[in-house]
Amino acid sequence: MSNPKLVVFDLDYTLWAFWVQGVDPPFHKDKSTGDTAGANQLLSLYNLDQYISFKQIYPGSKVTHFKRLQADSGVPFTDMMFFDDEQRNITDVSSLGVHCVLVHHGVATKLVNEELQHFLKKRCLTASQPDRTSDGH
Repeated sequence: MSNPKLVVFDLDYTLWAFWVQGVDPPFHKDKSTGDTAGANQLLSLYNLDQYISFKQIYPGSKVTHFKRLQADSGVPFTDMMFFDDEQRNITDVSSLGVHCVLVHHGVATKLVNEELQHFLKKRCLTASQPDRTSDGH
């Protein structure tokens, strides 16, 4: 069994402990700068860009975003993992077949490693289930 092909992290209250909308470092209000520009700037300031090979920052519906991610990347939903701090997003994106993780106190290496193990276990269980579609059931 393989690891997820695409791991997605929500930004606000997941990768960092604040909400970036409407603020830019040095964190003053600036209505002329969009959320996406501020988020990109923070990813760079936190040196997180080095870990990102496929980046999309999409304000709005997480379901719409994941459909766009799937179309742009070609990765099936079942090969994706998503970390977010909001239960409504976890519920919505889970319905697509994405392995979702509710983050309570920010993302940490331990949490990511534990969830990679859960992802693999879920994969193994699914693979060991008999294929009911091939035998007419």
